[in-house]
Amino acid sequence: MYGRREKPTTMLAARLHGPADLRIERVPRPGPPGRDEALLRVKVTGICGSDLHSYHDARIGDTAVTAPLILGHEFAGVVHQAGADALDGNGQQLEPGTRVAVDPAQPCQRCDLCQQGHPNLCRNLRFCSNHPNDGSLCEWMLIPARCCFPIPQAMSDVEGALLEPLGVGLHAVDLAKVRAAQSVAILGAGSIGLFILQVAKLAGADPIFVTDKFSWRLKLAQHYGAVAINCDQEDPVARINKETVGRSVDVAIEAAWADHSVQQAAEMTRPGGRVVLVGIPSDDRLTLQHSTARRKGLTIKLCRRMKHTYPRAIRLAEGGRVDLRGSVSHRFPLRRADEAFALNAAYRDQVVKMMIEC
Repeated sequence: MYGRREKPTTMLAARLHGPADLRIERVPRPGPPGRDEALLRVKVTGICGSDLHSYHDARIGDTAVTAPLILGHEFAGVVHQAGADALDGNGQQLEPGTRVAVDPAQPCQRCDLCQQGHPNLCRNLRFCSNHPNDGSLCEWMLIPARCCFPIPQAMSDVEGALLEPLGVGLHAVDLAKVRAAQSVAILGAGSIGLFILQVAKLAGADPIFVTDKFSWRLKLAQHYGAVAINCDQEDPVARINKETVGRSVDVAIEAAWADHSVQQAAEMTRPGGRVVLVGIPSDDRLTLQHSTARRKGLTIKLCRRMKHTYPRAIRLAEGGRVDLRGSVSHRFPLRRADEAFALNAAYRDQVVKMMIEC
């Protein structure tokens, strides 16, 4: 009929075709949601360190990108349509118009590990932007309703997207079992490292040391109460040994690129201490001198994403106990996502956290 507008059948998306080959393309728009799904209008997506691994190498760990893949997993959006049985992450009916943060992990809820309370270790886990599952650097997305968590009106879309890395930070501190007045070292002052810092401080850790090679990131760490150590200008192990009068730290959390920083984490931790590894190595190898960890009797844990942390993360942010916006340094529109990735990958222009707005 004259004047009637046809419903768009395509949408804009940022798809990775190979190493450093990110293309802004039009792809088919998803159809209506199933009974327990939600169709979201994606509002904003953050670039994570794991996205940069995929961007650099067209793989992460042993998972290769063998076909064009939409990147992105730290995101928030608005519910456009919801299925008849669409219950959100809190078990409540999901309604159109609801602003939500999204947990990108989609556990099956049926396997033995899910039933034992370890959905982050699900045997059948689907994860946004982990091949072959597309991510959130697009305009529209179908997602299981249970992965959606409504956010308060006072919380911005950018803050909603940052609940994902905050959730990882919460899980890392949970694994570390940080106690009041224990000393903590955090290797890496990216957004996850800065969230780990804030959560560890809330848990009562003191002192907290943060190492990184970028001065602008270390300034943020100082702002949040850490002793900042530039690992390109001095030996962080020697510095921490001096600061602790030879005692070393109770807990070290590696949140960088998991290369020589893993060995440093072990070296700066006291005998009987705990080491938590969050970072992902580019070569998919964990390198650690055995005698360092053995003779100290270290407890070493690897952080696999998070568990049901979004409700806690929302409470912390809503109460002003965690600063979500402080690490955001850049914002780009979706049509320039390729430029944003290139800038972020080169760590130019004092980048800390890059957000892509749809």
